[in-house]
Amino acid sequence: MEDRLVVLVTVPSQAVGKDLARMLLRGKLVACVNIIPSIVSLYTWEGELCIDDEALLVIKTTGAALQELVSAVSEDHPYDVPEIIAVPITAGSTEYLNWIGEMVKS
Repeated sequence: MEDRLVVLVTVPSQAVGKDLARMLLRGKLVACVNIIPSIVSLYTWEGELCIDDEALLVIKTTGAALQELVSAVSEDHPYDVPEIIAVPITAGSTEYLNWIGEMVKS
């Protein structure tokens, strides 16, 4: 189970998030995408302080699919530099972690 990951991706809207989620699911790059509909992001970009309303994608996948997932998100994401952060899942329900592996192509 050590190759199971949670990937966090911010998007400018739920609609963009749903489009990305559908693309990733169709490509069997992910098992599940949760969309947290409203977050506020504060960051510095090109020397300016930015405060933006965004949505957050919480994506479950495998280590084997990560590079293809990163490429697919980067290609279809509207941001120049999208946030794509992968965090290893260190423990969880064996059944759920097995399901992730079954849903994601090898």
